[in-house]
Amino acid sequence: MSATEPSTHPPGSPSWDEIHASEDFQRLRRRLRNFVFPMTAVFLVWYLLYVLLADYAHDFMSIKLVGNINVGLVLGLLQFVSTFAITALYVRYANRKLDPIADRIRHEVEGEDA
Repeated sequence: MSATEPSTHPPGSPSWDEIHASEDFQRLRRRLRNFVFPMTAVFLVWYLLYVLLADYAHDFMSIKLVGNINVGLVLGLLQFVSTFAITALYVRYANRKLDPIADRIRHEVEGEDA
């Protein structure tokens, strides 16, 4: 940034490099990764299992449970349920583990008066 460009953060607040190197920011990134990567892996395995069953286990997926409702339909609907469950888990996790740290970082950058 040249001397004629306006600053993108308030005077006296840390630079972006300082923020990224800070312990709080590293903790925030670590906590986010600790949730996102395992949850993504679990969901992808669950989805791949559904796809493989649909492709290779026709007899299993066509087992009727109630009326015209079969295993394949139930597992397909559970894909949606699991997506909503993961979203709810993330919101809860973010509210408890991520947002307090993000708020501290934001207050540090914007200043306590912001």
